[in-house]
Amino acid sequence: MNKLQHQLLKARSSAWNLWLLNFGLWRMVPFNRPHRLRIIAVDAETITIQAKNIRPNRNHIGGIHACLLATACEYVSGLSLLARLDPKQYRIILKSIGMTYHYQAKTDISVRFTVTDEWFEKEVIQPLRSSGKIFKEVSVDAFDTEGNHICTGKINWQIKSWEQVKTKPG
Repeated sequence: MNKLQHQLLKARSSAWNLWLLNFGLWRMVPFNRPHRLRIIAVDAETITIQAKNIRPNRNHIGGIHACLLATACEYVSGLSLLARLDPKQYRIILKSIGMTYHYQAKTDISVRFTVTDEWFEKEVIQPLRSSGKIFKEVSVDAFDTEGNHICTGKINWQIKSWEQVKTKPG
């Protein structure tokens, strides 16, 4: 179990450890710090994050910015996969992201992503064992505090064993 996985486990039952996890992630992912993307719930299969309707997160007409919604969808799905992958064995990197916007967010939003043991074994681990790399597209939905479906993100992750990672062209 790596440090992130250990901290996620502790955050399930402790408000202090949840705060510590958020603080650490704001430092490790400085892009997210001004937006205050915050994990609000962690359990065995699901991570839920929240983005507040604060000035740095608004667009020119006062709603939650489309790019922040995309970032939130990417963030929760990536974190959920990292909660189960061994970073010493596999590298995860964003391949592509596609968004469909349904409703303008004028209040805080929450984004939840669930990874079950069965899904992870069938859709990620088994294909990785046979090929060493996969592209996995996941669907992530965001909702506002009133329950309105704000957007759907289609996040495509490349997951690859470190043995297959090339850092130089050719």
